[in-house]
Amino acid sequence: MPKFTSIVDVLDFAIARETEARHFYADLAQLATRLDVREIIRRLSRDELQHSIHLQAIKAGEVAFASDEDVGSLDIEETLAEVEPRPDMSYAELLVVAMKKEKAAFRLYTNLASIAKNDAIRDLLTRLAMEEAEHKLRLEIEYDWATF
Repeated sequence: MPKFTSIVDVLDFAIARETEARHFYADLAQLATRLDVREIIRRLSRDELQHSIHLQAIKAGEVAFASDEDVGSLDIEETLAEVEPRPDMSYAELLVVAMKKEKAAFRLYTNLASIAKNDAIRDLLTRLAMEEAEHKLRLEIEYDWATF
């Protein structure tokens, strides 16, 4: 587990995670054989880039952090089996991959917040976890619509 000594450390960590997610989706888009799925994966990659830009703006003091309100869940992701990314995956399978990735990010930030000794760092990690929960909820809603 990383050790954070400042808010900047947490933001740098989060920015790096968003960058990793962006690269994951960009690489996955290259594998996709279906054009519609490839474009959706590219959109997810662009979303991760926007998250990184937002975190960089927070770090620079240019914008305030998003609301720290609790985010709900449709609990769809929890009922679905893991999907291995592959070139011919369906739109629904892509959404499962993305939901599980966002859930893993949520758990990471939640776990880090639970061991943080500094209140400000704990608050920031909790807010980052809520942002990931929001991303997952968006994907769950899309999945619900796509499979209805």
